[in-house]
Amino acid sequence: MNAIEALNDKNGSNKTSISKYIESKYGDLPAGHTTLLSHHLNRMKQTGELVFLKNNYMKADPNAPPKRGRGRPPKPKVPLPPGVVLTPARPRGRPPKDPNAPITSSKPGTGKPRGRPRKMARPEGGITGNSTLISTGSGRPRGRPPKVKTSPLTEFVPLVIEDDDDDDVMISV
Repeated sequence: MNAIEALNDKNGSNKTSISKYIESKYGDLPAGHTTLLSHHLNRMKQTGELVFLKNNYMKADPNAPPKRGRGRPPKPKVPLPPGVVLTPARPRGRPPKDPNAPITSSKPGTGKPRGRPRKMARPEGGITGNSTLISTGSGRPRGRPPKVKTSPLTEFVPLVIEDDDDDDVMISV
């Protein structure tokens, strides 16, 4: 605040000019001076002691109305009549379980097994009739069948072609 008052610039003082003033007045500055200066200037800006305009800090006008925060303003609180005691507010979220409570199942005796029902076999006598459960070890495995690998020809079969000259010509295929 002293630096801004001493610099007395009509458009305000920027961070570097404030820092140079402090350095000229107090001499050698610690390593974290710029961080500390930024922190304190921001805090003074939030409290309304300083106004930040066009990258410059200036003293707030005492006649200016207080700056409103973002969002909808809170409703005014109605004062309570004397003698009324407030009860503590309930905490948010689900209440904790009682560690001494007996353990009970959530749905006792429904008679239904948990999870997805088993796949039913196609009825042989049409839609009506008794259907039975498909056994887990059916004839085919699930999914796409594996690709059949063709083996290359491993056997050599000689092919003999007779020529007019009675010479045997052997061609391998």
